[in-house]
Amino acid sequence: MTNQATTHRTPPWVSSIATVLRFLVHSNLFISAATVSVAVTTVRLAELPLEPLPLFIVFAATMFVYTVNRFTDLEEDEQNVPRRAAFTKRYGRLWLAAGVALYVAATGIAVALGLPGAIYMLLPLVVVLLYSVGGVKQVFLVKNLVVGFAWGAIPLGVGYYYDRLGSVEILFLFAYVTVMITIAAVIFDVKDIEGDRAENIPTVPNLFGPRATRIASLVATAAVAAAVIALVASAVVPTEFLVVLAMNAYVLAYIPFATPDRGPLYYGFVVDGEHVFLAAVVLALEWLTWL
Repeated sequence: MTNQATTHRTPPWVSSIATVLRFLVHSNLFISAATVSVAVTTVRLAELPLEPLPLFIVFAATMFVYTVNRFTDLEEDEQNVPRRAAFTKRYGRLWLAAGVALYVAATGIAVALGLPGAIYMLLPLVVVLLYSVGGVKQVFLVKNLVVGFAWGAIPLGVGYYYDRLGSVEILFLFAYVTVMITIAAVIFDVKDIEGDRAENIPTVPNLFGPRATRIASLVATAAVAAAVIALVASAVVPTEFLVVLAMNAYVLAYIPFATPDRGPLYYGFVVDGEHVFLAAVVLALEWLTWL
């Protein structure tokens, strides 16, 4: 009887799913859905009516900022994520045009409707200038904080839109999202070690190594969870806000696997999917209470 070598091939349906996910990540559609998820979580936890306009504004601003960033980071991406760089070279101008069009449309609608705080539609431009042009990437931890505060501005924007800016719920979510996204941004740098070193960009993984980065991120995530529990226990925020601990558990689960050899789908889908996961949990629990 002749032994034949067994060839392991990826099933076609797995390849198809990977292709779709890669498209969603590279086109910035998924990251835009993630920021919209932050807005949805904020609206529902603050017990506000869910309206399409603020969600559209968040989606449009995200598409604009991240698509511009794809071009300004193209040289680094060629080293760190060559498939994404190839996607940008081939389709980037089309997605850039779409991002600009959506951003201009969202700004025009905000101005035309006389929305309070329409002037803050300029913030995405400020983020682009700071992150992509202003050289903040050359200063240790600053780029991570810029990303964190940019995402943290989403709950603030929701609060401004609904005239609830000073509420405890909005301020809590601003702080929570800012810190958790800053942690995620540090983890993201693990995959970019080689490219960041080539560009002389100081990051936590570059200076302290991936293992120390993972340990520090685990400690920080656990500390955030402890702070949430303390705030709820002291009645600073409602008990319903314990739901955010689901995201802390999600983050604690993915951090140990954040290594330089993980592909863009791990970071672009699993890591960036943390807020999509939280929004899904929030909506699911809300649906269960209706039953």
